[in-house]
Amino acid sequence: MTSEAATPPQAHRLLAAQRAAYRRDGAPTLEARRADLANLRAAVVSNRRRIEAAIDADFGHRSHIETSLTETASVLSGIDYLHKNLRRMMRPEKRHVALQMRQGAARVEYQPLGVVGVMSPWNYPLILALMPLATAMAAGNRVMLKPSEFTPAINALLEEIMGQLFPLDQVAVVNGDADVGAAFSALPFDHLIFTGSTAVGRKVMQAASRNLVPVTLELGGKSPVIVEKGHPMDHAAAGIAFGKLINGGQTCIAPDYALVHEDDLSAFLTSYDAAVKTTYPDGPASKDYTWVFNDRHLSRLNGLLEDAGTKGATVRKVGHSAQSAPARAMQPTVVLGVTDAMDIAEEEIFGPILPVFTYGSLEQAVAFVDARPRPLALYYFGHDQTSQRRVLGGTTSGNVTINGTLVHFAQDDLPFGGVGASGMGAYHGTEGFRRFSHAKGIFEQGRWNGATLLRPPFGKMAARILSFLIR
Repeated sequence: MTSEAATPPQAHRLLAAQRAAYRRDGAPTLEARRADLANLRAAVVSNRRRIEAAIDADFGHRSHIETSLTETASVLSGIDYLHKNLRRMMRPEKRHVALQMRQGAARVEYQPLGVVGVMSPWNYPLILALMPLATAMAAGNRVMLKPSEFTPAINALLEEIMGQLFPLDQVAVVNGDADVGAAFSALPFDHLIFTGSTAVGRKVMQAASRNLVPVTLELGGKSPVIVEKGHPMDHAAAGIAFGKLINGGQTCIAPDYALVHEDDLSAFLTSYDAAVKTTYPDGPASKDYTWVFNDRHLSRLNGLLEDAGTKGATVRKVGHSAQSAPARAMQPTVVLGVTDAMDIAEEEIFGPILPVFTYGSLEQAVAFVDARPRPLALYYFGHDQTSQRRVLGGTTSGNVTINGTLVHFAQDDLPFGGVGASGMGAYHGTEGFRRFSHAKGIFEQGRWNGATLLRPPFGKMAARILSFLIR
């Protein structure tokens, strides 16, 4: 597409062109897929500074180093993983043959689905666009990408880069507003992956269902962090401050709230304040501190704090203050005394605000988490193996990091995805390749097969064979 917004008819024509090209050319070879991945990687490296500048412009302020750390480096690592392991992923798998059919062979071949639609969000506009795209291409598919309309600078650059690398009937970037996004989600793709809010995810799934399009939904939710009683608070606080405040808290797997033992609350608050001060020595005016994305989002975050305060919560700013910081450079905050009557207890925060709850026993903390919708991530700080197993066995979440935050996402060989309200499906690792593939089961019957003895008219031999099999 051009840099202008696409129209629904244009998107339909693109899909038709990609599907026709797939029928014409068939599944790409291993060598072709690896070449595409290598070209994509080289383009990201050569355009690194332009990518960083574009994302900074879309956010108003985001550190170039933060973009390189959270997006560029992760994209390159993910592409490298796919390139290295692609031969193994594409290899047919032998499967068990039923006893009565021993004279034959069973296998699974992984076949491209065809055309995959990718809908990516604004908060990580590079990695959440390119990793699904790269994974779908590794699986042999053609891809149509619809990025968020709120990131026009990086969108235009991605469109330019993709246009230089691939023909439109292989990869196409479809820009446009919410109406274009709604039309995109209703296209009859062979698979659709959406990353974004749970509310929009429901609409995307509903639109895709009209054409029976299978979906992968990477949503979010209120990801908890549990701190074991007596765990060193400086260690836990530093890890939580990193996970909570990177990208201004606008991370789908950010710790949404913390559960701290009631005896450790004071120590945790002191340590968290100290960790924020160390991480951002100039407060929200620090060059490494990312702004809240736009005024509407800032208003929503302030509304959560106002609602909580009005209903009896204690709101405390943490870290250094900065009188000269722009309004969207929101100061990190903790909220105490949160109840279920408050909006902050129900909504995913997606900002630098950390509600802190206390618990009396680990069982109470586990029950608190388990009683709520299943989150995209869960974090546990503690070295006791029995307690770790209690938390892992008593809760259900998309993924888990123990004694840290966020870094499970960077493990290329682990599946990444949600469960329940936080999404469905995974697209990292081998699971991602298979998510964008059709697992075609194939049985090749030998010249002689015991199953031929089980054809009508049935006689004594069939009865004996069945007596042997059903015993």
